Amino acid sequence: MSSTVAALVLADLHGIFGARLEAFVTYAPSVSPQPSLALVRSLDMPDLSACAARVKRWQQAGAATPVLLTRQEFARSLDVFPVEFGEIIASHETHFGDDPFAGLAVATGDLRRACEGQVRSLLLHVREDYMETAGAAPDVARVVVESAAAFRALLALLSQLDGQRLEHQALAAWAADGLQLDPKVVSDLLHIAEGADKSGVDGGRLFPAYLAALEQLARHVDEWPGR
Repeated sequence: MSSTVAALVLADLHGIFGARLEAFVTYAPSVSPQPSLALVRSLDMPDLSACAARVKRWQQAGAATPVLLTRQEFARSLDVFPVEFGEIIASHETHFGDDPFAGLAVATGDLRRACEGQVRSLLLHVREDYMETAGAAPDVARVVVESAAAFRALLALLSQLDGQRLEHQALAAWAADGLQLDPKVVSDLLHIAEGADKSGVDGGRLFPAYLAALEQLARHVDEWPGR
């Protein structure tokens, strides 16, 4: 979100909440339109109605509809949304107010449970999607292509659980060394995630090794130290 667009949304929020607006941040800078969050002292139906009247204006300016929460709601929801709110804490830019997340951190146990849920969900979906292909090679390849980005996101999330925020080659190296995944399989999947069907990787041939990697990930996160 450009500073001009952020200023537009912030001005509107000031007009709606006045002194009850405590902080306004943007986060996830690689996402378009860039998301934002406003922390307010209180939030009621008239506030939501006033925001609703401005949503079209925000969208036309290139802004996502801001997330609205009280400071207490945000803090008490960290255990429920450790991935989503952890990303806000890690990547935010404050446009108004003091650092709203000072002293807040996602608990390792909450993040581990979220990781396990996502790993097992992807594993179940990939198995189901494979069965629905009836073994047709082009459809099997499509299962790999369409889920590779989710696999990459899982690896990135697990690297955060390990206290790091890795991407690209560093992520591939960490997955091979830290998770004992086949480096060739990881490299191929990351290439697919970055270039989809233009990667040159045969997704159909890769599927058995991909499935094995997902199963290994599920075991690994289930046995994560300090669980």
